[in-house]
Amino acid sequence: MDEIINKVAESKLEVFDLEDYYPKGIRTQIDISQWLLEGFLLKEKEFRENLKNHDWSQYQDHLVAVHCSTDAIVPAWASILVAIQLAPFAKKIVDGTLTDLDASLYEELLPKIDYTVYTNKSMIIKGCSKKPVPTRAYVLAAHYLQPYARSIMYGEACSAVPLYKALKK
Repeated sequence: MDEIINKVAESKLEVFDLEDYYPKGIRTQIDISQWLLEGFLLKEKEFRENLKNHDWSQYQDHLVAVHCSTDAIVPAWASILVAIQLAPFAKKIVDGTLTDLDASLYEELLPKIDYTVYTNKSMIIKGCSKKPVPTRAYVLAAHYLQPYARSIMYGEACSAVPLYKALKK
């Protein structure tokens, strides 16, 4: 009987796993609609009073996304005012969802990686993750890897989608 050879294990593919770089920290999403009349109408005096009475210390060292889950038309200053209340406590504050927060964290982190170690290597950007890695992070990873990698694929070694192959010089 012929020996079964694991060609995936023997390949020279380098895996770039964004999960390895997933920023640690407690993520919290704050929904502004909780301070709007019936979730839709911002009455400035009541809004300010609600913010004043809110316990902001509960967000100590959190990574916070501020958004509005309803279709309310919320003036920009409302999110800014929430961010000002959070500033003494939160590690990071973004306007948007938790996905926007994670994207922002990767946008800060990915430019700091030394991509020269991937020079002339066949790369696979690992696609399956247990953590919520946003699509924007994958796009950025490919952007930073492309000047160095010989090739870039996405997915898993056994079923990767080719994305880029450097021209031969």
